[in-house]
Amino acid sequence: MVHILGQKNSILSSFIAQIRDKEVQQDSMRFRRNLERVGEIMSYEISRTLNYKRHVVETPLGEAEMELLDDKIVIATILRAGLPLHQGFLNYFDNAENAFVSAYRKDSKDGSFKVKVEYVSSCSLEGKVLILVDPMLATGVSLQTTYEALVEKAGRPLHTHVASVIASEQGVEYALQHMPMKSTTLWLGAVDAELTSRSYIVPGIGDAGDLAFGSKL
Repeated sequence: MVHILGQKNSILSSFIAQIRDKEVQQDSMRFRRNLERVGEIMSYEISRTLNYKRHVVETPLGEAEMELLDDKIVIATILRAGLPLHQGFLNYFDNAENAFVSAYRKDSKDGSFKVKVEYVSSCSLEGKVLILVDPMLATGVSLQTTYEALVEKAGRPLHTHVASVIASEQGVEYALQHMPMKSTTLWLGAVDAELTSRSYIVPGIGDAGDLAFGSKL
């Protein structure tokens, strides 16, 4: 299932507009905070689909019956670009466990590339709900590679929620074909039509990692 949250008017559109704006992007702290705020909104939307269980909460004046989250959540991200978005999810799912994957794109002389995973840190995913967050869903290869690395390391989750701020049509189609869609839901802020030969989304936002944390060698 695919949810494109930006298709409905909400404050989310303002945050995405600021994330895209090349002038606003000059303020890296604001860029990180906007990614974080998008993560908070997506967290709320995802939370509406999860499983809950009735609990009794004692107040100073009595007892209140409340429906509280029953799923065990693991939030996972790809270093480094995904960290601000990850923090937005952690602000809401504050009892979640966390996983981190170090992955990078290794370019070839012919212009093609492969995604290399060097490091995976994760708790067990068995019997849990995985929320895999990454600001950009470009080709979809990084998503697939990261998911497979997590499953190999930590087991297969009950369900996977993929959250990206900006996706390409090609990346969405790739994910639908290569992810286990019977147990995967895509949550996207916006979907752009064009993907360049170097796999950058147009109009997109540019390099999320550089904008959040500065350029790299």
